[in-house]
Amino acid sequence: MKIGIVCYPTFGGSGVLATELGMALSDKGHEVHFITYKQPVRLALGFHPNLYFHEVKVPTYPLFDFPPYETALASAMVDVIVNQRLDVLHLHYAIPHASAAYFARQILLKTGRDIPFITTLHGTDITLVGRDPTYEPVVTFSINESDAITAVSQNLKDETLREFKIEKDIHVIPNFVDVKRFHQTDKGHFKKMLAPEGERILVHVSNFRPVKRVADVVKVFNIVRQHIPAKLLMIGDGPDRQANEDMARCMGIYQDIRYLGKQEQISEILSIADLFLLPSESESFGLSALEAMACMVPLVSTNAGGLPEINVNGKTGFLSAVGDVEDMAKHALYILSDDQRLAQFKKNAIAQARKFEKQHIIPMYEQLYSEVVTAHAAKRALSV
Repeated sequence: MKIGIVCYPTFGGSGVLATELGMALSDKGHEVHFITYKQPVRLALGFHPNLYFHEVKVPTYPLFDFPPYETALASAMVDVIVNQRLDVLHLHYAIPHASAAYFARQILLKTGRDIPFITTLHGTDITLVGRDPTYEPVVTFSINESDAITAVSQNLKDETLREFKIEKDIHVIPNFVDVKRFHQTDKGHFKKMLAPEGERILVHVSNFRPVKRVADVVKVFNIVRQHIPAKLLMIGDGPDRQANEDMARCMGIYQDIRYLGKQEQISEILSIADLFLLPSESESFGLSALEAMACMVPLVSTNAGGLPEINVNGKTGFLSAVGDVEDMAKHALYILSDDQRLAQFKKNAIAQARKFEKQHIIPMYEQLYSEVVTAHAAKRALSV
């Protein structure tokens, strides 16, 4: 099958999932075409057969304060669909991908061509941006015009149906992890460099936006280090990073924190971690947490969004209310203060992650593609 994938090419969860999906589909023999404004980050990690990247070029003119990316994207979709003869288009993140796909479809219909498109909802496109009155009518319309809709968690499906007037079913297909790539490896020398006295290593990965509550990560760590020797690794970058570093300096704990910025080889860093902290205010699924669990790292997180669907309270880690740093710190200390207990949580984490291996999830997408393409062809035949 020839599949077009439209996504954001960044370190965010939606772009990572879309890229991992495309690579997995390519490895299974499908022809996959990425359509976005730059090469997705994880595509650079290795060669995959039958995988292509089409750059959306957005010309700049003095007339435009904000170049119309959605228009350029729709034109790129039309070009790739026609010239590569795609069977289906898969859109990740509703804004602006679903509306651009609808625009592209109207252009194609004028030429007698058409293909179905599927929209996958990832989280903030629904829980944050999509609710804005500026975007809501277009988001609702374009989602309903999709031939199929998927959500990465049951919680996100429920929230979408509660907040928007969706006229068709939403399929829940969870995020997945490649355990062949995300697994614990022997990085003892690396761990010795960062924690020479055998300190426990806590880690956080995000895009440092307000919704991730990165200040809470530092607050939890500060409590933990008052009871046991510990180090903290902060991976990622974003608008709240500088304020977070300033706060760590004011608290006098900056020397025990490493801000590593954006990293591509996340699994190598996770391999030396003892605990993953995720105090998000909203989290549709928590792909970074799942990747950590695949590397045998237990999780202390909030109970927000879809996190309870992957983090089993008291088994793979613990869940706390948003903002309750004292409770998160208590749970972190419970896991980290006993070697045998930590070892058991690590085993539980990897066992849970294996339930979300890509070999279990990719066939769900393949089946959906087949059903949508077949239904679309039957609909087209009836209309002739």
